[in-house]
Order: sequence, then C-alpha cells, then structure tokens
Amino acid sequence: MKLAHGKTQGDEIKLRWLIVGELATWIGASFIWPLTSVYLNKQLHISLSMIGVVLFCNCAGNILGSIISGRLYDKYNPYPLILWGVGLDVAVLFLMAIFHGWPEYWVWLTITGFLGGWNGTLINSIATSLRHHQGRYVFNVLYFSQNLGVVTGTLIVGYLYDYSVTLLFVIAALLFVIAFINALFNYRPIIGFHKERVAKGQSGDTQKAVPMPKRNFIMTMAFFTTLGVTWLMYMNWESNLSVYMVSLGIPFHLYSLLWTLNASVIVIMQGILARFPNMFKNLFHQIIFGICMFSLSFITLVFAKDFAHFALSMFILTLGESTAFPAIPAYVNDLSPKTSKGKYQGATMVASGIGRAFGPLFGGLVIDQASYIPFFWVAAIVIALMIVMMIPIYLKLAKKLTLYK
Repeated sequence: MKLAHGKTQGDEIKLRWLIVGELATWIGASFIWPLTSVYLNKQLHISLSMIGVVLFCNCAGNILGSIISGRLYDKYNPYPLILWGVGLDVAVLFLMAIFHGWPEYWVWLTITGFLGGWNGTLINSIATSLRHHQGRYVFNVLYFSQNLGVVTGTLIVGYLYDYSVTLLFVIAALLFVIAFINALFNYRPIIGFHKERVAKGQSGDTQKAVPMPKRNFIMTMAFFTTLGVTWLMYMNWESNLSVYMVSLGIPFHLYSLLWTLNASVIVIMQGILARFPNMFKNLFHQIIFGICMFSLSFITLVFAKDFAHFALSMFILTLGESTAFPAIPAYVNDLSPKTSKGKYQGATMVASGIGRAFGPLFGGLVIDQASYIPFFWVAAIVIALMIVMMIPIYLKLAKKLTLYK
C-alpha cells in the first residue's frame, strides 16, 4: 500500500474549536428538524404528503450545498466560505423566528438544508487539514460532537415547543451566532493552510486537480454506494417505524425514547472510539463491522413485537451507525488527493443525502405493497449485499491503494 505523506502543519485549527462549532450548530439544528412535521401538520394544517415534499426539498438543498461547497473548498480560501455559510444560517433562523407561516417556512427549510450541506461539507473538509491527530480520531470526535449536540437539542426542544415556537428559532439562531463567532476568531489558521497548498501547487485553483487513482476511485464508489443504500433503509426508522410501533399498541412516547437511546449510545461509542482509536485493526474493518450491525438490526426487527425488542434493535442499529458512519468519510479522506479532498467529502454528504431523501418513499412503497416484515427482510438483505460487494473489492485493491496521509 503506497503512502503519500504530507508535512505536519505547525499552525492549524485546534480540534477543540471544530468541536465547539459542531456542538453549537447541531444543537441549533436539533431545534428545527424534530418539530417540522408536527408543527406543519398540527399548527399550520399542512398535509402529510405536502410535508414529504418539504422534507425532500430540504434534503435536495442539502445535497446541492454539499456539492458546491466541496468543490469551492478545493479551489478557494475556506475561511470566508465557512463564515458566509454560518452567517447566512444565522440570518435565516432569525427570519424563521419572525416569519414562520406557510409557505415561507418551506422556503426557509429548503435554504437551511442547503446551508446545512454547505457548512457540513466545509467542516469535514477543514477536518482533513488537521495533521496533529489521526484522521479516524478526528472524524470519530466530530461525529461524537454532532450526536452530543443532537442529544442536547432533542432533549430541550420537547419542553420549549409547548412554550413558544418563536423562542425555539431565536435560541437556534443564537447558537449559530456562537458558531459564527467561534469560526471568526478560531478558524483563521485555515487561511495559512490555503496559502501553503497554493504555494505547493496543491490547490485546484493553481493547477489542474490531481485525479484520484483508479483503484482509489473504485473503492470510494463502493463506500458511497454502501452509504447511500444504508441511509435509504435507515431513514425508515425515522418515518415508517413509528406507525408500525403504534399499530402494535406501543405508545408514541416510547418510540421517541428510542431516539434518546440512539443518541446516548452514539455518544458513549464515540467516546470509546476516541479513547481507543485503534480498537479496530483498520478503518475498513470498522466499516464492515458497522454495516453488519445495520443488517442485523433489521433482522431483529422481524421478531420485534414489544418495546424491549425494538430497543434491542435500536441498540444494534446504533452500534452500526456509530462505527460505520464516521469511518467512511475518514477513509475517503485517506483515499483523496490533496487537490480534491473537498470534492470527495462533498460527495460523501451527497451519498448520504440521496439515501435520506428517497428512504421514506422507498420504504413506503415496499410496505404498501408487501407490509413491514418483508420490508425488514429486504433492508437486511440489501445492506448485507453491500458487505458482499465491498469485501472482494477491498481484498483485490487493498495493497494497491494510494493513501494520502
């Protein structure tokens, strides 16, 4: 396996400041997405089918933002790009606090989707510039921060929603103000990183981008396909599973409790992985373990009839999420040339976004035609096929891959 090493940056963004930014933005974002369906349906009286269109637009905006910002990161100074992204998010959230009727809420949610993809890809891309930590450690810690933000945000939003929707949007905007100030003062070292890569001819703005080696590209496409398919199935936990559980006589508040379990296990697992970054022999083993857990979780759903069994399924699913999802962008980073790291981090977000956008629709179609149990088997088998696809590719290419450390 060939290695393309780079020098350690003497002056780079501190990982702790990326963590602060992730915490602030994910807590803020977690004030918005959990209440969208309930708010639109119960308070604005929007149909569920129309809400599906709104959520699709949000995902489509996320994909577009990821594509654009990833390519811009490779060519231009990332510092103003991240400031513009977070700053515009602040403005949109304050506008949501003032104007949150229909259809303006639809417009704001689409824009926040775009900015979420923009900012998320830039953060992941900026994370690739850190040289004082292993890539797998950096992405594990960032994933930990995101989910700690989700835990915090979703715990608070239920209490504030009954008090005031406007207050939720204002607090979310203020959290993004914190993220903006943090970026303004603490992300400046990325300017020096950009100047250095321009001087070395490692920026797509100064020379033609170095193409990803063919073997790397094949491996990367296998990861993107796996990521998209896994999200395609996973999204049904957020949509169709609530209806299934309620139909079995399980109260809705227990379904909500599953997501508290999900976020808590993710936080614990990311803490373990951050403390023991070499728990798995390599990133590929970590990815395979995670995808196996995803497949197994859907098999256990076939036999789930009470809350305890659904909790077990969620626990297994979360083991998969907390290991595979942060490992894939970390491995993609290792496979990406220095002139196109933003491009491929953006593509990682796009693969996830496509799965999220079409997941509820795909699941709904299968469930309408064949019911829930057949869908669980389809999900388990299709995810398992991703493992069957990846392992031979990896075994054939592993020793020939070029790693850009």
